[in-house]
Amino acid sequence: MVPFSILDLSPVSEGTTIRQSFEGSARMAQKAEEYGYKRFWLAEHHGMPGVASAATAVVIGHVGAATKRIRIGSGGVMLPNHSPLVIAEQFGTLEALFPGRVDLGLGRAPGTDMRTAQALRRNLDAGANSFPNDVVELQQLLDSPVENQAILAVPGNSSHIPIWLLGSSLYSAQLAAMLGLPYAFASHFAPDMLLDALAIYHDRFEPSATLDKPYAMVGVMGSVAETDEEAQYHFTSAQQQFVNLRRNVRGPFPRPVKDMESFWTPMEKINVEHTLRYAVVGSPKTAEAKLDGFLKETGADELIISMPIHDIEARLKSVELFAGLDAFEKTAA
Repeated sequence: MVPFSILDLSPVSEGTTIRQSFEGSARMAQKAEEYGYKRFWLAEHHGMPGVASAATAVVIGHVGAATKRIRIGSGGVMLPNHSPLVIAEQFGTLEALFPGRVDLGLGRAPGTDMRTAQALRRNLDAGANSFPNDVVELQQLLDSPVENQAILAVPGNSSHIPIWLLGSSLYSAQLAAMLGLPYAFASHFAPDMLLDALAIYHDRFEPSATLDKPYAMVGVMGSVAETDEEAQYHFTSAQQQFVNLRRNVRGPFPRPVKDMESFWTPMEKINVEHTLRYAVVGSPKTAEAKLDGFLKETGADELIISMPIHDIEARLKSVELFAGLDAFEKTAA
């Protein structure tokens, strides 16, 4: 048994509004809290009509106000898009509003296309290359101030908000190990380096003031329903979205379809099924078998699930059914 958490993107489903997407995120967080999930994280993406969580800290505040106990945070904030001081102030504010509940997950990808990244950062050269230094600077800003410290994050200093490093390659695994930070791998959309990254993280981990031993989280896409057929039907929305990304087609999160064969080409099918090979899709019995093997293979300390389901009621049902699986370790209230 391991704790389960949820990764949400505030999906803007076809036929709905951005306001409704935020309402759906709040309802999903409330349901996750009710069933004993550990965390509810939101991801930073930009320029995507199907994703509304671009102003990540603002949406985390919305979810925090709708809940009472569940941990809330970012999965993640793309740090190269921001100055460390701005993030320290934003998350220091969240920690003041929701004390003891806030996580700060950091990534170094842009979370968008390069033209939008240019608009966000202005100077792309000062982005990913300075990531390690920016992480250390952010740690210092969230720590207790030292004597004569010139720059203070207010709010933020002395908040000691837990920092996580997120990654889809080996880079962040090495950095998380070196800094002694918890690590989350984006295996829900980047499966290829999962096991190598986990091995590097565990082998090279250096104990720190934050952690005395490694703590690794792994991600899956998930759609659980009463039957395999219903779960697969709902999951066609995610499959279409990944095809559309490769076709550079931007639009809201698509409605499910009964037949994917008429939508994707054989090569697109191969690529998407490879990308989503760790997805947990099916009835509770099917999901149980898939998760059992995945958790044994990875030895993960925690599982985070992205549930890309168009209909909010079906999404909430999936939250409920995941919580009924044998591997689910309920987080105490």
